[in-house]
Amino acid sequence: MRDYLGLLLLAPILRGFLAMLAAGSTFPICGVMVLRLDLVPIRYMLMHGMILGGAISLALSLPLVPVTALVNIALVLLMMSFGKNQRSYSGAGAATMVLSMAAASVLTHVADVPAKDTLSLLWGSPFALQRGDLVTLALLGILLVAYVTLHLRTILAIFFSRDVARSLGIKVRQEETFLVLVIALVVALAMKILGAFLIDALLLLPVLSASKTSRRGMKQLFLTSCLFGFLAALGGYLLAVAIDWPPSATIAIASGILYLEQSLFQKRRIHT
Repeated sequence: MRDYLGLLLLAPILRGFLAMLAAGSTFPICGVMVLRLDLVPIRYMLMHGMILGGAISLALSLPLVPVTALVNIALVLLMMSFGKNQRSYSGAGAATMVLSMAAASVLTHVADVPAKDTLSLLWGSPFALQRGDLVTLALLGILLVAYVTLHLRTILAIFFSRDVARSLGIKVRQEETFLVLVIALVVALAMKILGAFLIDALLLLPVLSASKTSRRGMKQLFLTSCLFGFLAALGGYLLAVAIDWPPSATIAIASGILYLEQSLFQKRRIHT
């Protein structure tokens, strides 16, 4: 037991542990917005935006994180200009994704940037996180909590009906654009730090699990999603350290088990 606790207190493992708790307890907020607005394709667009941003950064020797963030923000604005409403964002996101990947391919060829260097940006390890990465994840979590807390009425109105939101005096297009930009910023930066695989495990699966049991409105869905994300991050990371498994995969397994358990619970409740 002492050896296990001593292992957890090692700086790289402790940083990863704190990062997973911060991400697991806050990133599902972003997942709720992604699923409620049917913006799952944006995750793939941002993944390709990471590749384009990485190619630009490597080709021009520019700092990686600011470049990838700016590229993804530009892609979101381009997607929003292509799509006139929420329903058309999927097609606009697919078109933007193809354009960004084509641009990345041309740039890597012209500037002689190794493709493996840009693709490596999609994979991350909690054990490799630095103090700056931990601070970035904490700030992203605070940003999400503050945004939802301050704009909860507006967000819920848009989730319910765009027409109802307009009748309440809400500038739907403006608010929706800002909301999508928040999602893009969080997903793009977190994907760079944690990797695409872990983002899915902490962004979407906890929300899908919570949707199986949350029956008291959107506020409960936000809270339950964050609880499931926290439990998946906590249990998965501790198990990974204990049995020497890859932390990202173990957290994803824990998140998947929570989803299966909630699905079975829902079936039992329906039959009874």
